[in-house]
Amino acid sequence: MQPLFFIALLPDEGIQQEITRIKEYAARHFRSSRALRSPPHITLIPPFRWPQARAVELDAALESFVLKEQPFRLGLRNFNCFAPRVIFVDVERTTKLQALQYRLETYLTEELGLEAKNRRDFNPHVTVAFKDLHRRVFPEAWAYFSQLDYERSFQVQALALLEHAGNRWEVRREFGFGE
Repeated sequence: MQPLFFIALLPDEGIQQEITRIKEYAARHFRSSRALRSPPHITLIPPFRWPQARAVELDAALESFVLKEQPFRLGLRNFNCFAPRVIFVDVERTTKLQALQYRLETYLTEELGLEAKNRRDFNPHVTVAFKDLHRRVFPEAWAYFSQLDYERSFQVQALALLEHAGNRWEVRREFGFGE
């Protein structure tokens, strides 16, 4: 079977550690640990299968794409949800972020023939609880997270290519903007 990948933005290390602690809280108190299977991230291109024999081609396309990209600041603010199963750190919906995601999706379609499975509206977020968050527990979890104040920002300066490795996602490579 072909490997499974996705493309994302990773917050800086300090924010990743904070959000991982939040995910651990969700696992301990609300029995939702699936979000711990990937580093904190903002998905730009959802999971897709790609032949291992063409992995170099995927890397080269991402290397080429990031050459024209410029770093920008992105904010994270408080929590939101997709009831009744998903709770996440909310991400600013800036025009720079929206444009980056659109350019990347269009580029990968044109250069590699990678078709978006379902071109839904891009809704940037950093998941802290999902899939295994039981519907009966969701109201209690949401009551907790909806009261928290969380505000951070970080410099977006790279894309990350993540690969599914058994039971978790690992960063395969990062592609720095303008390098």
